[in-house]
Amino acid sequence: MIEIPSDLHPDLVPLVFLLGDWQGAGVFDFPGDEKCNFGQEVSFRHDGRPFLEYVSRTWVLDEKGEKVRPLETESGYWRIDADRGIEVVMARDAGVIETWYGELAEGKPQIDLATDAVGRLACAPAYTGGKRLYGYVKGDLMWVGEKATPEVELRPYMSAQLKKVVDPSEWAKDLKDLPDDGIAFFK
Repeated sequence: MIEIPSDLHPDLVPLVFLLGDWQGAGVFDFPGDEKCNFGQEVSFRHDGRPFLEYVSRTWVLDEKGEKVRPLETESGYWRIDADRGIEVVMARDAGVIETWYGELAEGKPQIDLATDAVGRLACAPAYTGGKRLYGYVKGDLMWVGEKATPEVELRPYMSAQLKKVVDPSEWAKDLKDLPDDGIAFFK
């Protein structure tokens, strides 16, 4: 069940399915880079203003699913207009900044984005643009990213399935009637 926070800016209600902390894993595969499985933590937050704050951290996983090293970190801000248009500004740790435009699908929690502008530091890897598709599917946040460079045409390179992380204090609110010893609850 998706709850709408009382202090959420009204413009952001269509994006409420993104709110919270998410964790999961996915696959990274792009020519010239090592193919790998990765872990990911994503956070979408709000502070009452008309945008969502976004942070994503990924790391390479070994064959046992253990963290090996950081893969990529990005952060930014997501906005939506009255016509369901999505605007995102994002910065990546590799020295890339992007402006993304897209739309929220009609009648379903799905967002299609494409880069409109890309800026790179001199030390940043080659990158000319991308596309992303996000969807809320059976309680999970799923996404796929496409990437292009001067040498490689736009192609899928990253995808992940993320589960909502629930703060145990949220569960505790529903346990008002639990006896102090907890045992009576099971009788």
